[in-house]
Amino acid sequence: MTDYEYYGENATLPSAYFVPLCENTEVGDFREVFMPCFYSVIFVTGLLGNSLVIVTYVCYEKLKTTTDVYMMNLAIADLFFLCTLPFWAVDTYTQWIFGTFMCKIVNGAYTVNFYCCMLILTCVSVNRYNAIVQATKTLNNKNKRLHSRLGCGGVWAITIILALPEFILSEASTDISNKTTCTMVYPSNSGFIIKMGVHVTQMIVGFLTPFVTMIICYSIIAKTLLQAKGLKKYKSLKIVVAVVVAFVICELPFNIVLLMQTLQLIKEEISSCEYSANVSYAIIVTESIAYVHCCLNPILYVFLGVKFRNSFLKILKDTGCISQKQLAGYLKSECETSQPVSCVSEMTTMYPS
Repeated sequence: MTDYEYYGENATLPSAYFVPLCENTEVGDFREVFMPCFYSVIFVTGLLGNSLVIVTYVCYEKLKTTTDVYMMNLAIADLFFLCTLPFWAVDTYTQWIFGTFMCKIVNGAYTVNFYCCMLILTCVSVNRYNAIVQATKTLNNKNKRLHSRLGCGGVWAITIILALPEFILSEASTDISNKTTCTMVYPSNSGFIIKMGVHVTQMIVGFLTPFVTMIICYSIIAKTLLQAKGLKKYKSLKIVVAVVVAFVICELPFNIVLLMQTLQLIKEEISSCEYSANVSYAIIVTESIAYVHCCLNPILYVFLGVKFRNSFLKILKDTGCISQKQLAGYLKSECETSQPVSCVSEMTTMYPS
């Protein structure tokens, strides 16, 4: 293969794939302006949303249900993931100034929490399938919370193992333009195999497995809800559709670009500079879209639930933002709209115990 350089911050991030040695200042200028700004917005928004989720579950929900355990771990994973973005914002705007040790930590932490988020979403879809479609079986299970904790522990362990290449091979190195970047430095004898393994694993574990699982589980859930009686099913169906659509919109574009890059790497094709520039633009945009998902998780998986929304209102009451009378009025109206199910959340089917 012809000499290649990394066009991006590291080998785990979507922007870190091989492109020909082309001088394209327009792409670089676009990245230096767009990505730090976008990272900042995602960081602030996601930090507020996921921090609120953690406070609510710790102080109010007390991790009472299986779903609480999954949502808490999802918020923690999203939060850790978001904490890596300031490092990449600085790297994109200037260069990597944090040294090799922080390169290993930040790159590895990014990978751990990227995989963790995707696998927890997979667990959530399976949990909802069990609770709705296999409701009779799950009601007899007295160790659901224990199983969910063990499941989350297993997810974290698996993701740490998957991130070992990033922890081991990431280094702060200087490229031909004398710019220091945080990249993965592969051994010369087995570098191609490791690179392909990283790319393929990211596609399978980071997208394909969650996507297929969610489609299967939520399709069966939707069918089950459509066969149910009452208006409450339509609210749950809206949430099912919102979850799947958000996942596809956020993750599919990047994975299409990732697949194109991987196939190009397998064929050892040398692309034109124009093609590489277009792909670089596509990577920057799809990477940013994928990052939006960690901001949507609190909205899609938590804030749409009436039970969690009520807890959020209690936080506002305790902090003096609303009065006890306003809280009572809202809860009363919520009970009236919930109708015959004695104020049980419309998300009971989507967020079962």
